[in-house]
Amino acid sequence: MLRFKTSFSAVLLVVSFIMLSCSSQQSVMQQDATRESVSESEKNEIVSVKDYKRAEKFLWQNTHDKVLNDVSGQNWSSGVLVYNIQTDEGTKYYRANPESGEKKLAFDHQRLADTLSNNIDRSVDPETLSLQSISYDEDANAYTYRMNGKRFETDLSSYETEELPQTKKDNEILSPDGEKAVYIKDHNLWMRNTKTDEHTQLTTDGKEYYGYATNNAGWYRNDRPVLLWGPNSEKIATFRHDSRGVGEMYLYNTKVGHSDLKRWKYPLPGDSTVFKIERIVVHADEEDPKVVDLDMEPDFHRSTISDHIADWDGRFLDNAWSADGSELFFVSSSRDHKVAQLREADPETGEVRDILKEEVDTYFESGYSEESWTVLEESNEVIWFSERDNWGHLYLYDLESGEMKRQITEGDWRVLDLHYVDEENRTIYFTGSNREEGNPYYYYLYKVNLDGSELTNLTPKNAHHQITWSDNRKYFTDIYSTVDLPPVSVVRNLKGEIVMELEEADINKLEEMGWQAPEQFTVKARDDETDLYGLMYKPTNFDSTKTYPVLNYLYPGPQSGSIRSFGFRASRSDKQSLAELGFIVVEVNAMGTPGRTKSFHDAYYGDMGDNGLPDQIATIRQLADRHSWIDTTRVGIWGHSGGGFASTRAILEYPDFYKVAVSGAGNHDNRNYEADWGEKWHGLLEKKENIDKDELGLYEQGDNYDKQANQLLAENLEGKLLIAHGLMDDNVPPTNTLLMVDALIKADKDFDLMVFPNASHGFGNSRYFMNMRWDYFVKHLKGISPPEEFNFDDNIR
Repeated sequence: MLRFKTSFSAVLLVVSFIMLSCSSQQSVMQQDATRESVSESEKNEIVSVKDYKRAEKFLWQNTHDKVLNDVSGQNWSSGVLVYNIQTDEGTKYYRANPESGEKKLAFDHQRLADTLSNNIDRSVDPETLSLQSISYDEDANAYTYRMNGKRFETDLSSYETEELPQTKKDNEILSPDGEKAVYIKDHNLWMRNTKTDEHTQLTTDGKEYYGYATNNAGWYRNDRPVLLWGPNSEKIATFRHDSRGVGEMYLYNTKVGHSDLKRWKYPLPGDSTVFKIERIVVHADEEDPKVVDLDMEPDFHRSTISDHIADWDGRFLDNAWSADGSELFFVSSSRDHKVAQLREADPETGEVRDILKEEVDTYFESGYSEESWTVLEESNEVIWFSERDNWGHLYLYDLESGEMKRQITEGDWRVLDLHYVDEENRTIYFTGSNREEGNPYYYYLYKVNLDGSELTNLTPKNAHHQITWSDNRKYFTDIYSTVDLPPVSVVRNLKGEIVMELEEADINKLEEMGWQAPEQFTVKARDDETDLYGLMYKPTNFDSTKTYPVLNYLYPGPQSGSIRSFGFRASRSDKQSLAELGFIVVEVNAMGTPGRTKSFHDAYYGDMGDNGLPDQIATIRQLADRHSWIDTTRVGIWGHSGGGFASTRAILEYPDFYKVAVSGAGNHDNRNYEADWGEKWHGLLEKKENIDKDELGLYEQGDNYDKQANQLLAENLEGKLLIAHGLMDDNVPPTNTLLMVDALIKADKDFDLMVFPNASHGFGNSRYFMNMRWDYFVKHLKGISPPEEFNFDDNIR
């Protein structure tokens, strides 16, 4: 790492955009002070290459293949499940039939590898077969599947294998019948007949910044269109995307010669013009295509479940077709996410009818990870998700009048996502949490009648349950696990009865290499009342007679927490690895994150600078009260993206507690991040009244977003801060970090900066930055020089 004094740093940053590192006598004194708090024996401690190599072996690249018999790659077809597991003999595929109870190898792995080798003209190893989208045709006794981007069909009676034509390309959305594929060309929608390869232009007047089905949320862009096919493959629900007048974002790469400019539309909080969508229905007739405009004002580019209106596959969120395609239902959301309006449209005339509306004080969400509203056509009703009683529950509405008929679920627990509605039997199936004893973050599958009766937990094991439904909705796979219980996989029927036991994961190899699970704990939040749940990682050579510095990992959300799952994981990023270097690593789901009550999630609405940090500090202090080996005079923190924002905030706002921070790709001022994010979690940008601009400090704007801006706290920096960003980050633009850098320079503060010239957002666990993060904490929190001769093995990239 190159070293420069602060006075040279600004010049270095402007001229070369390479790594900046600022050091001073003050930081040396701080490091000495830290060392003085360490015991005499620990002053002589070293962190060796051996320690680093031990840390490395607990990374995912070295642990994932040590878990055997863990079910993955599930594919249901015709009521039959095909899945794969890792065994001592390599990858094995099995076929399970819950009707007969039979489970057997899905095929002869050697014969399939041989026939595939002949087809692709290279050797295929039967122990490393990697098949996707497997479908079993029982009548034909054949499989269709994908491998290496190609489609194949194998007849199991002869093992003759045929390469199939591609039905769709990466930038296309395929119709339900598989005969049509829609894509964008020159801002218009086109359709390709997958059998004849004939192309039909569906729209004609699209133009730049005013095109059809455009997949641009600012922070995320894709060439694939955003749409929802009707069930009969005749109609498409989509929109015309209006980004005219929306502000732009700019990036440029680093290379010899002139850089390439990357320029795109990217709205920010407070912009007078942001993305809007004009809803349409396209009649996808090859002979006579037509577009029907819905008779309504344009909607804001908003959904009830995400900060985009599309999922990763381009599905148009918050839209649903009737079974015969004669009606389209959708939800319009206000710019600030506080109003959700369910509507119905006639795809022939464009007529729109309002059905029901919900308004909230903060933000409305229609589920946990998926939209949990659905229309019941047979009974003319709507199931609607709401958190109006402080818990997420389901409500039944009349489709015609929009009047509520009843609350379906109730109590001090929450519905997560609606999975399946059996209209004939008036029964719904959904995941829920917080109802059973123990960890409130465990997911369970429940069923309940539409009248609210006979609520039943179909997955009673006290654990975290992952559910995958059979295609005929008669069965589901239940894979349950905990932090220290390896996954157990079973098939259940609609009564919750186990009809097949599939696999029990084997972690003997993992334990033989010294693996240990993190320890679960419960503490009180900042209010001294609310329970918080977290994980603590200790080194495998832990010695209770020593004291250990603490590393606090966090992701503040608010759309998720630091701990994404309390199910089993062989590795959780590099947290155990950092523990191996002589730290106690702590993570906790703080207030302000989802999965609990609405008020828990809303804890710092309108104050994103909070980041749940008071709960992080309260957690570490309570753990130190319980464990004498936790040293709260040496606490470090790190995170990426929102965690980069939060880790920098921590060392600036709580300098007496956090001594070292590593911050990656942080959105340090949400006025420089996409509009949908800040306006949902912090609120619309509002200028304060009667503000004298001459009295505003550096970077102050005189609005309600000032209080979340990290650069306004630059003068508070006392500890060691490593801040990093990729200069081609088109999610969180690098100006977020450069604002912070500029403020630190102007405040005459010493800090370390790493810029990755051609990296985008996801460099956080790259081998280079991970090694830098390990070294930084060892050097500045333990006061020990890291080993210079350590290098990661080639499988760590």
